[in-house]
Amino acid sequence: MIDLRSDTVTRPSAEMLAAMTSAPVGDDVYGEDPTVNALEEHVAGLLGHEAGLFTVTGSLANMLGVRALVPPGGEVLCEASAHIVRAELGSHAAVSGVTTRTWSAPAGQIDLEQIRALIAPDLGPYFVVTSAVSVENTHNFGGGAIQHSYDALADELDAVGLPLHLDGARLWNAAVATGRTLESYAGRAAAASVCLSKGLGAPVGSVLVGSAELIREARVWRKRLGAGWRQAGVLAAAGLYAVEHNIERLAEDHANARAIASVLADAAPGSVKPDQVETNIVVVDLAGTGHTVPDVVAGARAAGVLVGGVGATQLRIVTHLDASAADCRTAAETLARLIG
Repeated sequence: MIDLRSDTVTRPSAEMLAAMTSAPVGDDVYGEDPTVNALEEHVAGLLGHEAGLFTVTGSLANMLGVRALVPPGGEVLCEASAHIVRAELGSHAAVSGVTTRTWSAPAGQIDLEQIRALIAPDLGPYFVVTSAVSVENTHNFGGGAIQHSYDALADELDAVGLPLHLDGARLWNAAVATGRTLESYAGRAAAASVCLSKGLGAPVGSVLVGSAELIREARVWRKRLGAGWRQAGVLAAAGLYAVEHNIERLAEDHANARAIASVLADAAPGSVKPDQVETNIVVVDLAGTGHTVPDVVAGARAAGVLVGGVGATQLRIVTHLDASAADCRTAAETLARLIG
């Protein structure tokens, strides 16, 4: 099967497995796992922050980052289709007591005018106060879109003293696609998370970065939530290998995604715009094609291609390091026959 449902489906390479089995380990709850410590330090340095915290998932990294910036009863602003409100099961409200308000924009983009209108100052003990703004870059449900007003938003938040939270699960993709450094993005945020188990191919894990004080608080809450590690260096080694070897090759995934989009645009004009595919996610709108998402997903599976639905009429296709250019061509041709 050619699995293009997500870039989370990759498996460790032989070289990554070798790094995992040879990693020196210790008890991370005591802060004594040298490989975990090395991963946290390395990623924090890449992203321009003092400290990092290795977590089991990106959702946990986001939860810890947001709660470090937003007190219980406070609010975080984010785009309406952002991962923190659409795909983290209400954890920020259910666990941290954090409320959200949202703006809505095409491809999940930053909309400065809407954000300015939403920011709620402290007007006394009767109204919720905006404590942070969260941005997802790249934006998953926006089709892997890069946030092009990111610096403008960061400048405005700096001016009014509001912290920025960056959900950078696929920040690696944004950096490779734009040629910007990771630090130029993450360094603007008070707290930022990056995922190791999506495009980079590690089997598990994310890293939250921030100030030393913020990470100390997040470490306490990680343990309080039952997510302390023991000899986690075997997993951190995979993350280190991924960061050291698999960032630049993301350009291949971006090229494969654009190639898929081009084939599908020819098969079903208007279903996708190849010039809007910026990274490794292709969203195909079947409205007007006469085909339904369940039928196309089932037909693709029967032909050996796995894709997913992300809406009533939308397919999502995600390229990754375990899908070669030839695999992606085959998948594109298969889908073209189904939707054309």
